[in-house]
Amino acid sequence: MNNDLAGAGPRPDRLYAAYLFDLDGTVYLGDALLPSAGETIQHLRGLGKRTLFLSNNPTKTRESQAALLSRLGLPTPPQDVLNSTLVMADFLQRRLPGGRLFVIGEQPLHDVLAGAGFELADDAAVDAVVVSFDRTFAYRKLQIAFDAIRGGAAFFATNGDKFCPVPGGGQPDAAALIAAIEACTDVKVEAIVGKPSAYMATAALRLLNLPPTECLMTGDRLETDVLMGLDAGMAAALTLTGATNAAQAAASPIRPTYVVSQLAELLPGT
Repeated sequence: MNNDLAGAGPRPDRLYAAYLFDLDGTVYLGDALLPSAGETIQHLRGLGKRTLFLSNNPTKTRESQAALLSRLGLPTPPQDVLNSTLVMADFLQRRLPGGRLFVIGEQPLHDVLAGAGFELADDAAVDAVVVSFDRTFAYRKLQIAFDAIRGGAAFFATNGDKFCPVPGGGQPDAAALIAAIEACTDVKVEAIVGKPSAYMATAALRLLNLPPTECLMTGDRLETDVLMGLDAGMAAALTLTGATNAAQAAASPIRPTYVVSQLAELLPGT
């Protein structure tokens, strides 16, 4: 475990069978790869290592995220991207198959849930309210969620991120909308399926078909990426390229296995 974050901390001394990467703030920021990300991932692939990309961002499809990676020089098939939208669809199919949902979210989430066989409603007579990162959020949506949850609907969320990193700053994310609904209903969200949840970790390990000890999870957030990896039994690396700086990492009770200033430092001997 890392105890000294100065410059930046312990680095891997071994290779893993699979490397799981967060996207925003880890591999890219906006429409540009972060320093050394592309070369590092291509090098790992050249060594025969599996790479899987995990994203809490539900405003993009896995196809669009794979296409962006490919445009940036990292050819990636959609099946190598797992996001919180897909995990939510799987979660609901197990919990409320064919249920009627009120969805606070953007079009990609609506499309995935409709494609998974759910009825999407625009009123409060629903089985569940699904809350997500939604840049079209308005008071009317809050009112419907309030009425639905007070009427007995379940309350789920794709992710609990406080903000989404973008060039020059960030955008308020799903945590802000969850908090608004919890505040007015006095009901706590029942499940958040994105990182750091076991739902996301289980889905990722199922795709890889590997034991967690053979996997390294890397991301820029301690409370999502790193915590999920550690809780699932993986090694976990914090990269200081996004939402978390060295001072914040040093003050956190979450202790990553490794801390790197850029992805190249994931390679032993660099």
